Amino acid sequence: MIVFRYLSREVLLTLSAVSAVLLVIIMSGRFVKFLAQAAAGALDPGSLFLIMGYRMPGMLQLILPLGLFLGILLAYGRLYLESEMTVLSATGMSQQRLLAMTMVPAAGVALVVAWLSMSLAPQGAMQFQLLLNKQDAMTEFDTLEPGRFQALNDGTRVTYTETMTDDRSNLGGVFISQKNLGQNQKDRGISILVADSGRQEVRPDGNRYLILENGYRYDGSPGLADYRAIKYDTYGVMLPKPEISDEVTDRDALPTSSLIGSQELRSIAELQWRISLPLLVFIVTLMAVPLSRVNPRQGRFLKLLPAILLYMAYLTILISARGSLEKGKVPPVLGLWWVHGVFLVIGLGLLYWEPIRLKMKSRRGLKELARG
Repeated sequence: MIVFRYLSREVLLTLSAVSAVLLVIIMSGRFVKFLAQAAAGALDPGSLFLIMGYRMPGMLQLILPLGLFLGILLAYGRLYLESEMTVLSATGMSQQRLLAMTMVPAAGVALVVAWLSMSLAPQGAMQFQLLLNKQDAMTEFDTLEPGRFQALNDGTRVTYTETMTDDRSNLGGVFISQKNLGQNQKDRGISILVADSGRQEVRPDGNRYLILENGYRYDGSPGLADYRAIKYDTYGVMLPKPEISDEVTDRDALPTSSLIGSQELRSIAELQWRISLPLLVFIVTLMAVPLSRVNPRQGRFLKLLPAILLYMAYLTILISARGSLEKGKVPPVLGLWWVHGVFLVIGLGLLYWEPIRLKMKSRRGLKELARG
């Protein structure tokens, strides 16, 4: 029991450290991506941390299996390097018994990953999509920042304001450029609005209007002389009424209960993917225990790179099989299970290779002694 607690503590501590580092790295990359979208006006800057919170369970369900894999390699590699595993082996600690002890904390990690993949990650993905739907329903003035040009509608509309009040109701130094994408050549061109000031008005019926004051409107096509200029004291335009959609279309945002029993290939692939992540934990544990065995003279990092490549191959083939299942190239009965079967065989081969090799070596030695 003391040995079990010691080994579990070493694995879990290393798992926590590795997972924390990986989470910070991945979240930093995602945060930079969302920050760029916020700078472009596609997202509300105030919702960035909320978005990261919604996406965190989806990141953790992939980080924890890798963290466990690296945690076993690093923790047990250190024990082999410091000859602690040699002492344990001398007291009867076999690879199979070591694997059995390691499977206990791995089962705890698998339960956490199952909770993330089956429940928490889909809920986070759903809230994330609903938040994006809310962002899409926002008008350009809800995300407009003074002193910055904001492109909308794939760059067909550019808006700029020099100043803006805190309640976003009054603007100063307004510039709006709109590309007209009509069917006829006459309907195409650019409309430009400039105004000294502007304000938003909300009517009792809920409609919103942009009222520009003391400005000009220019309509025409670049390079052509067919343009017109209109000076106005007051110019009003109705803003599109925001409509927040509650529709969720992403498969990773659907509840697991709605995927069970579905005959749609994408739903079957999503369900098998969610089940595959907890299975991944047990199989990578099976591979990590024999791979952590190193020679103290070679160092504990000798097998680290091949082990990481093996894990990457496992995850890559699993993702590829998921795509093939969605496209109907793989029957649902075979699904993703064949990938787990292949790497289960690899893990068993790694586990029993060393005892088989030693037995074969001892047999050859006995035969040579008999001949001599």
